Amino acid sequence: QVHVVESGGGSVQSGGSLRLSCGASGDTTRRQCMGWFRQGAGKEREGVAAIDSDGKILYADAVKGRFTISQDKAKNTQYLQMNSLKPEDTAMYYCAASAYYCSSWYALQRSTYTYWGQGTQVTVSS
Repeated sequence: QVHVVESGGGSVQSGGSLRLSCGASGDTTRRQCMGWFRQGAGKEREGVAAIDSDGKILYADAVKGRFTISQDKAKNTQYLQMNSLKPEDTAMYYCAASAYYCSSWYALQRSTYTYWGQGTQVTVSS
């Protein structure tokens, strides 16, 4: 079992930046995918960025060029650096980990992930 916890959300003005962190604990030896999802009010949860089991990085089109996902394997931590934030980025952001190996074809799909954090709120004002 893997436990994931997100932090780093907050309120910023349009154009600002935030960095989210996600710590994972438990069984992290299975080369799982790790990713970030978000869910805005009245919207479906969508994939934002992910690192698949082979280290390939995937981004949703809406955040390419603005968000950067990275990980510190020694600390079992991943990060989402969010720059040039827009009001439409306002959402609850979730960190997730798959149970087993995950390929890039599925890394931004909700059904790929078994373990989810509780979420951290990001609010961007205009």
